[in-house]
Amino acid sequence: MKKNLIFIGMPAVGKSTVGIVVAKRLGMKFVDVDLVIQEQEHKLLREIIAEVGQDGFLEIENRVNASIQAENSVISPGGSVIYCEEAMKHYKKIGIVVYLKASYPTIKRRIRNPKKRGVVLREGQSLKDLYYERVPYFEKYADITVCEDGCRIEDTIGNVLRAVKKYRKEMYSRKKLDKRHGRTLK
Repeated sequence: MKKNLIFIGMPAVGKSTVGIVVAKRLGMKFVDVDLVIQEQEHKLLREIIAEVGQDGFLEIENRVNASIQAENSVISPGGSVIYCEEAMKHYKKIGIVVYLKASYPTIKRRIRNPKKRGVVLREGQSLKDLYYERVPYFEKYADITVCEDGCRIEDTIGNVLRAVKKYRKEMYSRKKLDKRHGRTLK
């Protein structure tokens, strides 16, 4: 059974905030991949991006995320990890991908100033453009989607815990059924 939970979603959905509490409640470890990148590169994320640009940063992000070795952990990668194919294949293999979903108006209200928040936008790209560019990727990789619109942080945490429990129960039942019928579940 996949033990790790990997949180994906836009900046300001609470991947770290929700992730830390979920990890604590489930007796799991917590890994903030942005901090791992900073530690490995000996630089702040904004310094890395200033030096190597967005594409260079994505290469680093892909490499670091694809090499995360964790067990019984809640993993919180940066929002752009969904552009990193190797990293996402790795995460799908080692855990359950949880998409913390929020509508664009919710994200806009929470972020206010994308530059201050550290959201990297391409020349001429708006936060709204980035949001609609990323949503199909989040949906593609998600095993579980938890919508946060209209929720307080405690509600989101409760919704995540219930969704994970339900997902694990369904996977366990499917695995038992497949075993009984001589099939192996991947």
